[in-house]
Amino acid sequence: MPIIDTRREQMFPSLDEGDIARISRFGECRRFASGEALFRAGEPGAGMFVLLEGVVAVTQRDGLGRVVPIARQGPGEFLAEVGQLSGRPALVDGHAEGEVEALLIEPPQLRALLVAEAELGERITRALILRRVALIEAGASGVVLIGIASSPHAVRLQNFLRRNGYPHELLCAQGNPNARLIAEQMRSGPEDVIAVCPGGAVLLNPDDEELAKCIGMVDSVAHDELHDVAIIGAGPAGLAAAVYAASEGLRVIVLDCRHFGGQAGASARIENYLGFPTGISGQALAGRAFVQAQKFGAEMLIPAEVCGLDCADTASDVPQGEYAVRLKDGRRIRARTVVIATGARYRRLGLDNVAPYEGRGVWFWASPIEARICSGQEVALVGGGNSAGQAAVYLAAHVKRVSILVRGEGLAATMSRYLIDRIESTPNIELLRFKEVCELEGTPQRGLEAVTWSDRRSGERERRELRNLFLFIGAEPETECVGGCGIELDSAGFIVTGRSCSAASHGSAGWRDQLESSLPGVFAVGDVRSGSVKRVGGAIGEGAAVVASIHAHLAREAAAAR
Repeated sequence: MPIIDTRREQMFPSLDEGDIARISRFGECRRFASGEALFRAGEPGAGMFVLLEGVVAVTQRDGLGRVVPIARQGPGEFLAEVGQLSGRPALVDGHAEGEVEALLIEPPQLRALLVAEAELGERITRALILRRVALIEAGASGVVLIGIASSPHAVRLQNFLRRNGYPHELLCAQGNPNARLIAEQMRSGPEDVIAVCPGGAVLLNPDDEELAKCIGMVDSVAHDELHDVAIIGAGPAGLAAAVYAASEGLRVIVLDCRHFGGQAGASARIENYLGFPTGISGQALAGRAFVQAQKFGAEMLIPAEVCGLDCADTASDVPQGEYAVRLKDGRRIRARTVVIATGARYRRLGLDNVAPYEGRGVWFWASPIEARICSGQEVALVGGGNSAGQAAVYLAAHVKRVSILVRGEGLAATMSRYLIDRIESTPNIELLRFKEVCELEGTPQRGLEAVTWSDRRSGERERRELRNLFLFIGAEPETECVGGCGIELDSAGFIVTGRSCSAASHGSAGWRDQLESSLPGVFAVGDVRSGSVKRVGGAIGEGAAVVASIHAHLAREAAAAR
């Protein structure tokens, strides 16, 4: 049965002769014999095909060899999904049924088409996004994970794939003969997870980078051309900077070691973001920005771990006026300017035995994966900010009870009023004031089994048998990865910018820009910047505003070179 039966007109719009005439200047005609593949799952996609004659059968095929029909497309329809904006591997197969003639629009020309033909581009972009969403929801394409849902490896890999908008499916070896056979061949243990990539490669307990390479999310190309701006971090601030910089013609590359969306991407529902009166999930908001940035030509290297920043003062092979962003895999990204949008991470509890329970009952975000694991149970959540409030409200719909632990007397000083009202009106959420977690109990095999907290006023302790603890306890800046050129930080480790920089940092020339760090041409935006408001809207605003600063810096550098 075809997986797509809703919103079909938007997902598979028909193009008329006028539409095809406008598209034709961006593509070239190709012919395919009966049975020939236009694209194959796991192989780099050539671009978007617009069918002129003949029919193409589109099917899903996973690493276990299962094939599911999606659609038969004919003249006036186009074949592509969002991966073709950047030439990523195809997620589906497309074979000609009889002879086929089609226009091929390669990724650079496809992006040019979407920008040049606004109305037509809107229809195509909407279809590309909806097709990817349908593949994700179907779960019968992309990566097949074999293991148990509660395995830390399974949770980690599912979150990685989900946060990067990549289709996947989790199978239990005991319930699927093909999966059981692969598990036996790999001699996997109870908590091991096997990843079967669309191309057929099989990995045992891969890390995020290994899986990303297997499915073609990242490449090994040098990328040694000079970029106008390298953006480190793909959260709201970094994505906003990418959209605005790329849309204004700058050559942009975006780097992130995990996924797009940052902390905001884990928010179940953001209800106070301008223009979305019914709210929007952080993943949906970030996903739209991710596609939008690629539409304007921004390159995305995710995951790509940054390990340092080189400049002319610290590396002899870096010309004056340039920076080199060092990656863990040995590559260096050259750029005239750098935007640091690495954000902040949630703090760990100050207990010695937290690490063994991370992924085994201690969580730092609340997604559908975690909600499924603790369904019907009692859970505890530590934190009093908006992220904690959003997580509590989301979890309350899935669990028996959510106990929110805060160190102070309440939530008013740190959480938006609408979330406080929601929490107060949700019967299975309890707020425990002046509480601090002091002990975790469990075993490596079973994970977390009990949590003890104390009252900060009386010292009284309370122990509860809980298997899940969610931590949203403030933020620590992600700045270790951008060391190397002596960038100025405040006492908490956030990047100092503008007039807050010390006199020694910017010398007698005075200060030029409020978002510029102590290094000329290196900017900080969003949560990583000292003094930022630590809100999604603020981060997006800074990401947009920094583009004017980049232009000003590039203009000064060009003038100085003349």
